[in-house]
Amino acid sequence: MPELTHRRRLLVLAICCMSLLIVSLDNTVLNVALPSMRRELGADVAGMQWTIDAYTLVLASLLMLAGSTADRIGRRKVFMAGLVLFTAGSLLCSLAPNLESLVAFRMVQAVGGSMLNPVAMSIITNTFTEPRARARAIGVWGGVVGISMAAGPLVGGVLTDAVGWRSIFWINLPIGLLALFLTLRYVPESRAPKPRRADPVGQLLVMALLGSLTYAIIEAPVAGWTSPLILGFSAAAVLALLALLRYEPRRAEPLIDLRFFRSAPFSGATVIAVCSFAALGGFLFVNTLYLQDVRGLTALHAGLYMLPMAALTFVCAPLSGRLVGSRGPRPPLLIAGVTMTASGVLFAAFEAETSTPLLFTGYVLFGLGFGMVNAPITNTAVSGMPRGQAGVAAAVASTSRQIGQTLGVAVIGAVLAAGVSPAAHTDGFVAASRPAWWIIAGCGVCVLLVGAATSGSWARGTAERTARRLQAPETLPATR
Repeated sequence: MPELTHRRRLLVLAICCMSLLIVSLDNTVLNVALPSMRRELGADVAGMQWTIDAYTLVLASLLMLAGSTADRIGRRKVFMAGLVLFTAGSLLCSLAPNLESLVAFRMVQAVGGSMLNPVAMSIITNTFTEPRARARAIGVWGGVVGISMAAGPLVGGVLTDAVGWRSIFWINLPIGLLALFLTLRYVPESRAPKPRRADPVGQLLVMALLGSLTYAIIEAPVAGWTSPLILGFSAAAVLALLALLRYEPRRAEPLIDLRFFRSAPFSGATVIAVCSFAALGGFLFVNTLYLQDVRGLTALHAGLYMLPMAALTFVCAPLSGRLVGSRGPRPPLLIAGVTMTASGVLFAAFEAETSTPLLFTGYVLFGLGFGMVNAPITNTAVSGMPRGQAGVAAAVASTSRQIGQTLGVAVIGAVLAAGVSPAAHTDGFVAASRPAWWIIAGCGVCVLLVGAATSGSWARGTAERTARRLQAPETLPATR
C-alpha cells in the first residue's frame, strides 16, 4: 500500500468504519424488531433465533476465507464486492414474504458482510502501521460499534413502530452505496506480498462444524436433546472439529494457521472474543423479549430502555483504544471482565428485571464492559502477527466474535425455550431466565481470567516466539 497523507488515512478509516456501521447496526436494529417480525411471520423462539444466527453463522464460516482472499487478489476489490452483496441482501430482506425467505436473504447479507469487517480491519492495519496510531484507530473502529448500539435501538424502534419492521433494512441502502462510491474513489488497492492459497477442504470443515453445532443447539429444545437428529448433528460437529485439527497442520498454507494459537495473547483474544460476544448476543436476546413481551413496551420504548448500555459502549470504546495504546490491553480487559460479570450477577441473583433502577444499573455495567473489550481483542489479535497475513489474523478475531454471538443466541434461546414461553407471566419469564443470566455472568468471568492470564509479559514473549516461528520478514509490532 502506498504511503498516504494523514488526512487520507483518516478518510480511509472513516470509509472502513462505514462498513462496520451497517453490519453492526443491522444486528442491533434487528433485535428490537424481533417481536414484530415474529407476530407478522408467525415465528416461534427458534424462528427468531434463526433470523439472527443464519446471518452470524454464514458470517463466521466465511470470514477467514474472505480475509485470505482479500490478501491474495486485492483488499479493495473484495471490500467493494462485499458492499454490493450486503446492500443487495438488505433490499431482498425488506421484501421477504415469509420467515424462510427472510432467513435465506439474511444469508445473502452475511456473504457480503464476511467481505467487509475483516477486510476493512486489514486495510486499517496496513494504513496505520505505528502501534499507538493503530491502537487509536482500532479504538475509533470499536466506537462505531457503540454508535450502532446507541442508534440501532432508537432507529429500529422508530422505524418498526412508524413504518414496519421491513423498513429497518432500508437504512443500509444509502450507507452502502455511499461507502461503495467513496471506496472506489479514495481507498488504494493493497494485497499481501506472499498471499496464501485457497483451502477449500478447510473451508468446508469450518462450515460443517459451525452449522452442525448451531443447528443442534437451536433445535434441541423442540426435537429433544437425545433425538437421533440432534445426536447426529452433534456427532457431525465433533467429527468436523477433529478432521479440522488433523487436516490443517498438514497443509503448507492452511485456512486456519494453528501456529497463530501458540501466541498466548492471540489465543486469549480469540477466547475473549467468543465469550464477550456470546454474552452480548444473549444479553440483547433476553432483554428484547423481556421488555416487549413481558413488560409490554413498544419497540421504540424498548430501544430507549437499552440506551444506557449503548451510550456506555459508545463512550468507552475509544477510551479503551487509548488505554491499549498507552497502558496495554490488560487494564481494559480487567475492567470489562469485572463489569460484565457484575451485570450478569445483578440479573441472575438479584432479579434486576423487576426493579427499573437495578435494570438500568445492569445495562450501564454491561455497556461499560462491552465498550472496553473490543479494542484489546482486535489489537492483540493482529499485534505480533505477520503483516502480510493481517487479513487472516483479523478474520480470526472477527470469526471469533461471530461464533460467540451465534452460540450466545443459540444457547440462551435454547435455555428460554426449554423454560417458558416468551409471552408468559413476568414471574415465569424471570425464573426461566435465571440460568441464562448465570451463563452471561460466566462469560464475564472468562473474560476477566483469560484477560489477566494472557496480557502479561510472559504472554508477549510467546507472541514474539510465534512470530519467529512463522519466519515473517515483517511483523506488526505489539503494543505494550
